[in-house]
Amino acid sequence: MKRNDGRAPEELRKMEAKTGIIKRADGSAMFRIGETIAYAAVYGPRELHPKFMQNPEKGLLRCNYNMMAFSGSGDRVRPSANRRSREISMVIEKALEPVLDLTAYPNAVIDIFIELVQTDAGTRCAGICAAAMALADAGIPMKDLVSALSVGYLRNEIVVDINGEEDMNEGATDIAFACLPITGEISLLQVDGEIKKDVLLKALEKAKEAAKKIAEVQRKALKERYHDKHDA
Repeated sequence: MKRNDGRAPEELRKMEAKTGIIKRADGSAMFRIGETIAYAAVYGPRELHPKFMQNPEKGLLRCNYNMMAFSGSGDRVRPSANRRSREISMVIEKALEPVLDLTAYPNAVIDIFIELVQTDAGTRCAGICAAAMALADAGIPMKDLVSALSVGYLRNEIVVDINGEEDMNEGATDIAFACLPITGEISLLQVDGEIKKDVLLKALEKAKEAAKKIAEVQRKALKERYHDKHDA
């Protein structure tokens, strides 16, 4: 099956990644897949305020996800915080927590700010990819990266990295997926639509293989950043 943009079912859109792009942040990154572009900035670990929110046993990972007002191809996005943004922020936090040891940062917070400057499906997944790179760029110890993508089931076919037109396809099932590429441990799995168990298991296997390709792009960006710092 050829898709509307000419890709094969298991083919990812073109990717680009960079780190260290926001000078005042402790860590930062940009991740682009197709026409979806996410920027992430990390600040911390730093003391959490107000103090009544502090936990002497572990730190807090706090994410703020936002789609810029004219990031999409359709209607203008409302610029203020909304329920969807808050829900996706929590989803991203849960997807990233498995690679961090927050007990190393008692009474502290690590803040991640994610901005989607351009969108064409897979926004939360692009945000997760950018945020994982930004955490690594900030020098925060991680047991692995987190790589994420959306997988679709439409017209009785599993397709990886769905685009905006595919996402709007009536009857399509959209799966948001994130994993630790080395171990394959799944840190995010959200299914929007109906899908049989055996098809879902096949989709997850394809997602894990695609995530390895995304991880290669993430690691390359981090290595280039390290070499630039070393050369400087």
